[in-house]
Amino acid sequence: MSSVIVVAPIIIANWPAIAAAVAAGVGTLGFSVINTAELQSAMSENVTREEIEVENSEILDSAAGTGEQMVVEKDGIKATFTRDARGALKICMEGKGKSKTELRQMGEALMGRVTQQYAYHRVVTELKQRNMTIVEEGMTETESVKIRIRNW
Repeated sequence: MSSVIVVAPIIIANWPAIAAAVAAGVGTLGFSVINTAELQSAMSENVTREEIEVENSEILDSAAGTGEQMVVEKDGIKATFTRDARGALKICMEGKGKSKTELRQMGEALMGRVTQQYAYHRVVTELKQRNMTIVEEGMTETESVKIRIRNW
């Protein structure tokens, strides 16, 4: 007998868990983490910005910290992950010579991958805590994660 479970994640975690998901997710898309001390504060007149709030996200207040951020970059496109005053996860995309639509599409792709990484690690952690055996795991052609388990 087998079952199929579709996971629609709600991101509720402390900042370190979110930062780990961001690092894992953006790395698969070719972005790299930037040290915040290396950021250039001067804004060029050709830089376009687009902010995206991640639906169904909340960083736990007890472990969130204030002013936490993570910046990643690829080919001159910067993505800054932060939390707002309500605790929701936000991403600010910046790129020279890019339209707001292009930046939004890139930001949504990044957040999709981050959300996928977060959900994957939560599911795997939960399975291990319940002493379930992962028999097989991988990505499908549609970039969905497939995990096959055995529960004895």
